[in-house]
Amino acid sequence: MTRDQRLRPSRLGPSDVLRVGAAGLRARPTRVILSALGIAIGIATMVAVIGISSSSREQLLRQLDRLGTNLLTVSPGRTLFGEQAELPAIALDMVKRIGPIHTASATGTADTGVRRTDRIPEAVTGGISVQAATTELLTTLEGRVAKGTWLNAATERQAAVVLGSEAATRLGITRVGVRVWMGGRWFTVIGILEPMPLAPEIERSALVGFPVAEKLLGFGGHPTTIYERSREEAVEAVRAVLPRTVNPENPNEVEVSRPSDALAARAAAASAFTNLLLGLGAVALLVGGVGVANTMVISVLERRREIGLRRSLGATRGQVRIQFLAESLLLSALGGLVGSVLGALATTAYALSRDWPPVVPSWAFGGASAATLVIGTIAGIYPAMRAARLSPTVALAAQ
Repeated sequence: MTRDQRLRPSRLGPSDVLRVGAAGLRARPTRVILSALGIAIGIATMVAVIGISSSSREQLLRQLDRLGTNLLTVSPGRTLFGEQAELPAIALDMVKRIGPIHTASATGTADTGVRRTDRIPEAVTGGISVQAATTELLTTLEGRVAKGTWLNAATERQAAVVLGSEAATRLGITRVGVRVWMGGRWFTVIGILEPMPLAPEIERSALVGFPVAEKLLGFGGHPTTIYERSREEAVEAVRAVLPRTVNPENPNEVEVSRPSDALAARAAAASAFTNLLLGLGAVALLVGGVGVANTMVISVLERRREIGLRRSLGATRGQVRIQFLAESLLLSALGGLVGSVLGALATTAYALSRDWPPVVPSWAFGGASAATLVIGTIAGIYPAMRAARLSPTVALAAQ
């Protein structure tokens, strides 16, 4: 064995790197915890934002799966002169004749309001509309009654009303059997509906039968909105023929929409908002990285005698560099691990509080791990290089 081979420094194995890196962190636990907290906050914010957004999107997709995407609505548009058009009174019967359609119903807006008592001024409507509804409406919308019952062949001719979920909340009504004031007379509340994601306008409505609306509320019999469901594979074909079927003379005055598209748009909007929040999380993570770098620089200044001793005992510049870089990576990894756990817990708690399925994509944890490694590396490069440049004699002489 030659003299050069005897003097060659030994290499640090992975376990040695981890051991010397962890030793530096254990010597200053309070500072380590505070520095790791900055990383943890950034990572927790990013994981929670991704998780809550994914949970919300999953809830919307489940709603779409449950409610279906085969619901179309028909409403009047504008005439050639810009005036509000009107659907023919027989429009619903015409729609029901389309072959692929298996259920159809309609609502029509009555020119009146609903109030809790007759002592409330007529101008105070609470944003609640009064609508005539056919008995098939609940079936078409696949809605559910939360309390009471829905309109039937008997109650659609009586002074009976069913309230949407939001309408009941605004009126302060929590049970059936109470009365509300509509069109100059009392109507009895016979039912309260559950929320309807595909028809939010129904949630803000007081619904009565077509016959009683025409008899007592001055309703003209022209539907305002027609809802229909057809076979999934026939939706686009039905959509194409609905305007001419509803109003053969002026099909351009008929508007056809697909409510499920609104839910899909909400999911897209939620994704756009998520990007903004991720930017805020990235800022928090950057601040945490600056904190780690500051901690490592101070650590180098405080440990110059230790560095000088290691160098004098044979440690190379590269080994000192690796030691401090390992400390920075371990410090960031600790913050990243804590942040990932906190983010997942925050997502789960928020999703369960909203009755959403808790979803945290696996790539979110992978991204968090990659971010901590990048931050740890960047934050540790300068302190590691500064430590490696220290001369053993100068470092040992430092007080």
